[in-house]
Amino acid sequence: MSTLTVTSKGQVTLRKDVLDHLGVQPGQRISVDKLPDGRVVVSAEHASEPISAVFNLLKRDNRPALSIDDINDVAAQGWAGKR
Repeated sequence: MSTLTVTSKGQVTLRKDVLDHLGVQPGQRISVDKLPDGRVVVSAEHASEPISAVFNLLKRDNRPALSIDDINDVAAQGWAGKR
């Protein structure tokens, strides 16, 4: 068990061994769930899919690719409430 100190700003720093245990690297997020009995559960938030999963997200099978002008027209119609 680790003991942490709360700063005057209400901040707590997790020790490196705790971050290593969570598998957290700099820039990653940590989730804190508050339980009704006053305890908290700290866990690492891991992306459900790799960033490469967004590649070809808008690709349309068996249909021509939209040009930038086509995309702009569709966006303008959407903002105008016409689509």
